[in-house]
Amino acid sequence: MTSPSSTPSFDAPYEGDLRADLQLALRLADAADAASMSRFDAADLEISTKADASHVTEADLATERAIRALLEAERPTDSVFGEEYGVTGDSHRQWIIDPIDGTANYLKGIPMWTTLIALSIDGVPRVGVASQPALGRRWWGATGLGSWTNTPAGEPKRLSVSSVGTIAESSVSFQSIGQWRDAGQLDALERLTSSVWRDRGYGDTWPYMLLAEGRLEFVAEFGVKEYDIAALVPIISEAGGRFTAFDGSHSLSDRSALATNGLLHDDFLQLLHSV
Repeated sequence: MTSPSSTPSFDAPYEGDLRADLQLALRLADAADAASMSRFDAADLEISTKADASHVTEADLATERAIRALLEAERPTDSVFGEEYGVTGDSHRQWIIDPIDGTANYLKGIPMWTTLIALSIDGVPRVGVASQPALGRRWWGATGLGSWTNTPAGEPKRLSVSSVGTIAESSVSFQSIGQWRDAGQLDALERLTSSVWRDRGYGDTWPYMLLAEGRLEFVAEFGVKEYDIAALVPIISEAGGRFTAFDGSHSLSDRSALATNGLLHDDFLQLLHSV
């Protein structure tokens, strides 16, 4: 992948046509949904522990394999970076996959988990799909093509971030106190929660999608990997928001994420980093 120092802005324009890639990403999500839902809430679900003490289920592995099989058939020259099987290939086009974001929820039978699929080109996420099949929800976007979600009527709805223009009127999601404590940012969290209208820890992918829908103004977290956030970038950017690392840089590898409605991005950065 392109190094953070040479990565352009996440919202930089792109001259290519991404429609075929977005359609493929949606088909990848269909294949992933079939694999993940086939074992969701199964009494005999196989669960193991990885070296970092996090859990992995048979469904995580099967879902990533389903995505990789379709990519091998249709984009054999592209690189793939998945949470469970690492990196294969060497290309400026890289598919970044989190087969089940929220494995702890999945293995408990809690429906708040998501498959995340992104296409990064020259280090910038250009296509993103976030699919929550247990809840029947999906969000998708690509540079220049807008960002969208499904509706009960079956018609896609274009997403747009909120027009809230002051921090005092903002509703924010901070994920968890433990994350901010471990990152040495409890003082920043206190400044944030003391300055906004409403704060909650909704967790994982969902708050980012609430932001893209115009229901939140700010989401931030720490300890994330590239596959946790790459798919979120084009969805939020195309909805009119901004996505950076916590320090304001455009890096997938910073292990942090900060997303806003765009209007308040600089104000939030100033608040969080004031001494």
